[in-house]
Formats: sequence, structure tokens, C-alpha cells
Amino acid sequence: MTLVTVAKFGGSALGVDGILIPRVIDRIKQIIEQNTKVVAVFSAPLTDYEKKVSSMTDLAIRIGKSYASSNPVEIEVLRQVYEQIAARYISNEKYYNEFIQNLEKFNRQVIISLKQAAENRRFVDVVRSRTLAYSGEITMSYLMNYIMRSYDIRSDHVDIDRWPIITDDNFEAANFILGESRRNSSHLIDLVGHNDVVAIGGFIGKTVDGLETTYERGGSDRTAADAAILLHDHYKVKIDFEKDNAVLSADPRIVKDNLQYVKYLSYNEARLAGMFGMKILDPMAIREIDSRNLDIPIVITDMTNPSNITIIQRDITAATAMADDQGEYNNLVKIVTGRRNCAIVRMESIAASYIVASLEKDKQYHEFVKLSPYRVDGAEITRLLFLDADYVRRHERHFRAYDPRVKIVYERGVVTLIGDLMWRMPKIASVASSTVGEHDINILNLDAQEETSRILIIVQDKGTDVGDAVKAIHAKRTKVNSSNIT
Repeated sequence: MTLVTVAKFGGSALGVDGILIPRVIDRIKQIIEQNTKVVAVFSAPLTDYEKKVSSMTDLAIRIGKSYASSNPVEIEVLRQVYEQIAARYISNEKYYNEFIQNLEKFNRQVIISLKQAAENRRFVDVVRSRTLAYSGEITMSYLMNYIMRSYDIRSDHVDIDRWPIITDDNFEAANFILGESRRNSSHLIDLVGHNDVVAIGGFIGKTVDGLETTYERGGSDRTAADAAILLHDHYKVKIDFEKDNAVLSADPRIVKDNLQYVKYLSYNEARLAGMFGMKILDPMAIREIDSRNLDIPIVITDMTNPSNITIIQRDITAATAMADDQGEYNNLVKIVTGRRNCAIVRMESIAASYIVASLEKDKQYHEFVKLSPYRVDGAEITRLLFLDADYVRRHERHFRAYDPRVKIVYERGVVTLIGDLMWRMPKIASVASSTVGEHDINILNLDAQEETSRILIIVQDKGTDVGDAVKAIHAKRTKVNSSNIT
């Protein structure tokens, strides 16, 4: 069966104003040399705007909100970035002219959408999605196709009018619909069959009616997962996320010393790490695959040193068997991470069950975990840890509608130890908690559950407490990992 690699390149991989595109081209050629076809998923690029580096997505949102506030600003930047990249990297005149024609068409869509935002005084729903699509990922995918052709790569792009990623109509936080997407996937499958590389824009979907939608931020990772799912029945597929690093044992922005590369992760470990603060990949990308009971290999590749990779797969048994060959078996605590700006919602368990069912049904918010319950005056109280306090603030009325006596606590941070086999390590929870206590950080709650492969230590989100706790536990990680295993 033909091998297909779905390779995702984010904005940082492309560089400011596309300065790193030659490196991306080199990586794509290297992947092709591995006897695999490539579906290249592109995010919107970065640009230097008003002496600040921003993603084109953030810039388009800023401009859209200005129009909705009756404060129109200059929008030429939404076109100029792509013109400049095209002039720099498309050497073939025919390809350049074709791209400029597409750029003009997309720019007209952006102008129309911004006028609608101004008229309606709202930058939401399809107006927002359409603006972001045609000033970002869609334009970039078309542009990268013509650049790749200029570098003698046999490539094509997915036509936005034949888009394979079909979603519901939650325009700003869309959900993938597999059945409809399969019915619209023939164009993508045909392109893969006839080309070495197929470019597709990340983050963007379409409804059954053909209206543009967007995933939540980080959605290009989900596009890579969705494309792999659609191709799975026709090709042997793997996913490659091209990053600045393979996965490390902690966030290098927090921990500077004794970081180790993590060679193997299970789906579960990678999903937890993404939820609780590591910038590995959008945890929803893994959930898209896992919920459909597929086993698609995922690789995190260090673009600067492509031999340095992290392998993510469903089967933890196979992963640890390979890790044992590499001398990594004893690294049972694989990652220590932290997340700030969290909130805890406390309510009676019956009401909480309705809240959880509503969140799961509507699929509008995924980043919460259920902590161990407790009892007060004969009533069972459930605690829900939300990993985005701003979401809770915006929906307080919704929570109180389910339980008027709900208690919401803000200014919470969570430090998380992650490893599917941590249960083999004696006293790991007590070691972690005592380590935090030794640094005069008050532990407000500790939640350790074997079946979820994580230990959560909740602290107050003040000053540097979360970062200090991560540093302290990570410093003891090597010693703990080398201790006796039961």
C-alpha cells in the first residue's frame, strides 16, 4: 500500500514573512525521498506588523474587530505579505500569475467580509471564518503549491470549492463530521494519487452548505489528523508535525536544566501533555483519531535536526517495548508540565453530570477534568477543573442555571506529572507533593488516578508558583525515575 505522510508546518516553521520557506521545501524533499507521498498542511504565516511579530490569523482578527467597531483600518497587509512571498520564491512567471489571480479573488472575499462586519457591527460566525480563511491558511496553501512547483516538486493544492473537511456550523469552534467529509474526499484522494505533494490549508472547514468555518486555535493540527483519517482507508498513513524541537520532558520556557528528549509517547500521554500546558500538538487532534478507534502513527520532528523525533502511538505496550530497547523504560514520569489561569467549579454531582453531558454533546469546550468528589451534609459534591478560567467567567450564568449554589474558584494553577506507567513507581504522589511543599508552595489539592496516567497538583496561581513547582518536580524527575520499580 502506498505510504502517505501528512506533514503539518505551522507559522513558526514558515518564519516571519516566509523567510524559512526554503527550509520547509528542503524538509518536504527529504520526506519525499523516504518513498512517501506528502499531504502538506500549512498554517497562516507570521508577519512583522507595527514592529511586532504576529500571525496573520491574529492580525486578521484584530482588523475584523476594528471594522466591527466602526473603526476601519488599513487592510493592505492582508494581501501584501503573500505578494512579497510570491515575488521572492515563485520564479516561474506562469505560476506567479496564476497565484496572483487567486490572491485577487481571495482578497475580494476578505474585503466583502470586512464590509459585512462593519455593516452588522459584529465580527462573528461565517464573516469571521471567511476573513480568516482567505487572509490566512487557504491563501498560504495555494501559495506553497506554486512555490513547490517552482522548486520542481510535482505538487497541487486542494481547491477550496472542493474542500474535504466538512464540519458542523459552529463557525468559530467547528467539529469534524466524518461521514460528510468522506463523501467529499474524492478530490483529495485523487490529488494524492497524481502528485508527490498536495498542499492544504489547516484550521479551515466547510459546512455541508459550503460556508467556511474554523476550528479553535491550534486547529491546523486537527486538519492534519482529519486528512489522515480520510486517507486511512486508501493509503498507509502517518502524521508528521514539524516543530522546533522533538518533545522534551518539560516546557523549555520554564525549565532550563536537565531537559531530556522523550522518544515515545502513547496517545493518552500526548493528549494529557497537550491539555495541561505542553505545546506538543492540539490534544483534539489525537482525540479525532482515538475516538474513531484508529491507530495512525504520529511523529514530532525537530526541523533543524530531523533525526531527532518523538513517536506517538496508541499502543503503550509497543511503545514501552521499543523504549526499553533504547534504555528509556525507567522514565516512567515522562513529562512534568504546568498550566496557569485555571478555575475549579464545585456543584452537586447530579447537576455536574448534566453540565458534563452538555459540554460533551455540544463539543464546545474540551479542556476540563473531573476531580475526586467529596461529601457535604450528605450531598456528593463534584469538582470540575477547567483549564481556561476565562471560559468559566464567560459562562458563569450557565453554571448557575444548573446549580444556583455552585461555587467557582479562580486563580488556580495546575502542575501535572504524566506517564502511563507511573503506577509502577512507589510513593510517586507523596514524593511530588513533598517536593512542592519543600519550596514553600501551598498545595490546594492533589488528584492522582492510576487510570488517567496523571498526577495533578493544584496550587494558587500567583507569582511564579506554577513555574517554580514544575522546576522543583522536574529537578527530582531523574532521581525518581531511577528508583526501584514495583
